[in-house]
Amino acid sequence: MDKKKKKEFVADFHGLLEKAQGTFLVDYKGLNVEAMNRLRRDLRNVNAELRVVKNRFMKLASQNTDTALMKDTMHGPSAIAITYEDVVAPAKVLVDFAKDFKQLEIKSGQISGKLLDVANINRLAELPSREVLLAQALSAMQGVAGSFVRVLSGVPRKLLYVLKAIENTKQD
Repeated sequence: MDKKKKKEFVADFHGLLEKAQGTFLVDYKGLNVEAMNRLRRDLRNVNAELRVVKNRFMKLASQNTDTALMKDTMHGPSAIAITYEDVVAPAKVLVDFAKDFKQLEIKSGQISGKLLDVANINRLAELPSREVLLAQALSAMQGVAGSFVRVLSGVPRKLLYVLKAIENTKQD
């Protein structure tokens, strides 16, 4: 690759890293082509992508992005998983894949400028998916609204009971 193409590649890759909501750095040494293709496919299914990039290019492209936080772990054979939306799903894919293929080592990650170590990535992978979290939040909000309506409807009902009791006492 000549110098001009290298600069273009770094600029393009920098644009991807700027748009990323989260990135995860992994060591893929020892994985065969079939396993790498499976990992790429699994990540693609959750709207993420896996790129194998030279560490020198990755360090240059990550300057002035949140991914620059991971520069200390950019050594050895590295691949980077990039997600533009949900950050939990790619973490789950990587953690599950690392359980099946011991050769895959998760080095570090970042989400919106927060550096994550392997333990935090494992905890992130244990979270429910985005859809489940949204459903739980919606359910909680509906429960509060329903309770509020029941409380408000109780006031006129009790007023009717009081008026009925007053009417009964005046008739006697």
